[in-house]
Amino acid sequence: MSLTDREQEIVALLRRDPLIGSEAIADALGTTRQAVNVHLSNLGKKGVILGRGYVLSEAPAVVVIGGANMDVKARSTRTAVVATSNPGTGSMAPGGVGRNIAENLARLGTRTHLVAAIGSDALGDQVLAATSAAGVHVEHVRRSARATGTYTAVLDATGELVVAVADMTATDELGPDRVNAARDLVTTAGLLVLDGNLAPDTLAFAVELAAAAGVRTVLEPVSVPKAAAAAHLVEASRPLFAITPNRDELAALTGLRVGTDRQVRAAARQLHDRGVTHVWVRLGARGSLLSSPDGEVALAAVPADVVDVTGAGDALLAAFCHGILAGDDPAAAAAYAHAAAALTIASTHTVRPDLTDRLVRTRLKEAP
Repeated sequence: MSLTDREQEIVALLRRDPLIGSEAIADALGTTRQAVNVHLSNLGKKGVILGRGYVLSEAPAVVVIGGANMDVKARSTRTAVVATSNPGTGSMAPGGVGRNIAENLARLGTRTHLVAAIGSDALGDQVLAATSAAGVHVEHVRRSARATGTYTAVLDATGELVVAVADMTATDELGPDRVNAARDLVTTAGLLVLDGNLAPDTLAFAVELAAAAGVRTVLEPVSVPKAAAAAHLVEASRPLFAITPNRDELAALTGLRVGTDRQVRAAARQLHDRGVTHVWVRLGARGSLLSSPDGEVALAAVPADVVDVTGAGDALLAAFCHGILAGDDPAAAAAYAHAAAALTIASTHTVRPDLTDRLVRTRLKEAP
């Protein structure tokens, strides 16, 4: 973790006496209380101390930069018929790819900071309160003059997505300046997760900032259009720890045909050549393919009764990152992630409120 000499001295004092006050720290270091307060503030921004009482963080944090919005879901009670009204049910809950990943991580027990933008409206209040209550650090969530974004999804009676509409105008305001405001946090993170909904210049700035600090970065392409827009950012000068496309997003990132397993592997090798260490290709019901410099691993999906597919990919990525920070090798982290995804699609919630590391590891052990 990148700390100044003075910050390291303060951390040493806090380890010896967690209840020491800023005035006593100043006396011990021969400086002023005001200067100590500035250093303490910076240590808080870097995630080294947590809240009041100068509680020291021992575990590395994940920083997630991406979308936060309100999800509106409508589910047909029968096979959906287009161009007409369908009987069904509706619900509303906080969502957004970046926010969902952050909440999943926090529920699994990983210290997580979210950098996002939401509106200064009632929906934004709900999103912020729910995210903070789940354990996510939200000090870098910006309140925008624009309305809080929405993601409206229509699901069939089986829980499969029929169509969705995303309004991400608030996230569009999340520019490089907002990432730079969280620079200290980003450059000391254990992992940086980037939501492909970010503007290309914001993605580029975040990747370069992390690369310069030696921070491992994971990119979630989100969709084919977003993957195509981000394709030029994937190059050896901007190394990525991992990228997590589905088959169609992989084609958009590489410009290659990926209709066969052999073509998928060839496309993954191209991304390795462009600076990506791990290419994790999601193959739906077939599971996934994890391609790494030392070989490839095919992982089967963990069986589940599908209730609602919304949020499965977010749970998958969050659990993978949690496993990596817990010390799992990438293949083991990916297997763990499939168990988290199975638990999610078996729930009516986009993010399961009862999700824990123990629950996921138990589900993984039960998998055939």
